[in-house]
Amino acid sequence: MCGIAGFVARGIGDPARRLAAMTTVIAHRGPDDHGAYLTTAGHGSSSVALGHRRLAIIDLAGGRQPIEDATGRIHLVFNGEIYNFRELREELREKGYEFSSSSDTEVLLRAYQAFGPGCVDRLSGMFAFAVWDARTETLILARDRFGKKPLFVREEGGSIVFASEIKALLAYGGRPPAVDETAVWDYLAYRYVPGPATLFLGVRKVPPGVWLEWHEGRVVEHRYYTPPDGRPREPAPVPIDPVGAFLDVLDAAVDRRMVSDVPFGAFLSGGIDSSAIVALMTRHSEIPIATFSVGFGESRYSELDYARAVATQFGTRHHELTISHEDVMAHLPEAVRYRDAPVAEPSDIPILLLSREAARSVKMVLTGEGADEILGGYPKHVFERYADLYQRIPAFVRDRAVWPLVRALPYRFRRAKTALATLGLHPWEDRMPRWFGALSPAERAELVQGLGEGSGDAERRGRGIQFDCAPGGSALRRILYFDQTSWLPDNLLERGDRMTMAASLEARMPFVDHELAAFVSALPDRYRVRGTRTKWILREAMRRVLPKAILERPKVGFRVPVNEWFRGRMREYLCDHLTGPGSVTRKYYRRRELDRILAEHFNGRQNHEKLLWCLLNLEVWHRIYAAPYRTA
Repeated sequence: MCGIAGFVARGIGDPARRLAAMTTVIAHRGPDDHGAYLTTAGHGSSSVALGHRRLAIIDLAGGRQPIEDATGRIHLVFNGEIYNFRELREELREKGYEFSSSSDTEVLLRAYQAFGPGCVDRLSGMFAFAVWDARTETLILARDRFGKKPLFVREEGGSIVFASEIKALLAYGGRPPAVDETAVWDYLAYRYVPGPATLFLGVRKVPPGVWLEWHEGRVVEHRYYTPPDGRPREPAPVPIDPVGAFLDVLDAAVDRRMVSDVPFGAFLSGGIDSSAIVALMTRHSEIPIATFSVGFGESRYSELDYARAVATQFGTRHHELTISHEDVMAHLPEAVRYRDAPVAEPSDIPILLLSREAARSVKMVLTGEGADEILGGYPKHVFERYADLYQRIPAFVRDRAVWPLVRALPYRFRRAKTALATLGLHPWEDRMPRWFGALSPAERAELVQGLGEGSGDAERRGRGIQFDCAPGGSALRRILYFDQTSWLPDNLLERGDRMTMAASLEARMPFVDHELAAFVSALPDRYRVRGTRTKWILREAMRRVLPKAILERPKVGFRVPVNEWFRGRMREYLCDHLTGPGSVTRKYYRRRELDRILAEHFNGRQNHEKLLWCLLNLEVWHRIYAAPYRTA
């Protein structure tokens, strides 16, 4: 796991200094080593630079970067891990390639020599890499299938700059990017900025499953992977024992991710996802697994008891961390700096602090991230599983019979009311912001002012966010496809990468595995959601392994009690940021409407936790980033 940065730029001064500035600001991604490659192109008119920061996990003595071939033609910097590097190395040896190290980086270099950019099809792992071909003067940038490893680019005047984090692009210098108001609208609609956009105008993400080709100032995008839920489900016989076959695939995914030359462990929340990973890890380890859990002083929000029970059952070396609202307030700006974006959910801060605790004793952890998006683990997946049936009810029946009952439900059933209201939206793409966002289009129109046009455009853009999935797919497959191509890479995987790498800790996610995704996508929907039971096949697979209390307990998620904190301990902090004299973003909102929202939350009439956290983080981000940069 590492950080990479570089550029091909025309007419710049002191390229070595620029590259050093870029790699210095991402030193947390690789404190073990650093390297650089500098040359010129275009008959000396352009500077070429590749920079690297290394966190050594495999082949500690070897694996230095940038790495080049014997001819000096191909130069490579790489962030991530190739899990099948041993199998690839044997395949390449049979083709006549020789190796001088045991690192996966050298395997990637040889694979590129053998197969060109198409080598990405053969890789199993998480990666973002850059290749400079000195003969053709071509830059290749590639990202893994699901976007587990980040890669950002900025193009201007025929030049291209790339890096693992946006802060490195800003350190490059040049004209400061403006704040992208369109992306701000998208953030208010979804609570994160769907890719490839970012909050910085002109800075974009390399999409997951894509490699870019830059040559003579022109960029061409090549897509090599689409999650299988975005394609029609091919009729195929269900395995005789689908649950057992699923367990074999998951177990293999865990085993692949345990290849390491350094101590490693696992994050353990006590939920079924992380508990399943720990259970399978113990099958492949001769020594006790190190596990790490975080909780809060408020017992009803803490899952430490569940995590402790799993740790005891599997004999792990268990570590616990307890945090408070003071920790959240103290570390929120820091988390925003590491993400270069607003923190979409409060759980970023506990993950950041837990990563630092884990980094005291290990350099790599396995996590349960991605299980919900691959296997269907959210309440919305239950509703979408039956959305097609709901849509078949004539509209006049829904309006006259169903809706009067829904509106009569008391406030405590607000989530069910929201779900039924969302299912009534058609086309189905209009439902997506409702599942993810904190504000409906009408609510945004009431609250927001002074931010230019674009509220309704957020929904129209939403229909273009990876909605090229199979038109005949079920509603469940469609929302899972959205999860896998937007919510997962642009929020959850981004969170996991930034918060762990801030502590120089590598995180690996067995559930986010393209072979596992292909297996479950080939099964009928009932193997993911059955009745009201989510992740059905995982629960069945772990029935003989995990305690019943873990298997059957309702989904909690990594809850941070900001709902209560905003009414008490964080109230002053919240008001200062949103309405105080130092607020940067208060100009975006109608004060009367914002005051109403705050009052409703403070007096307990409504729970605006999600919205207020969203607005608070937008303010924190503006205080850090919007001051040096202008608004478009």
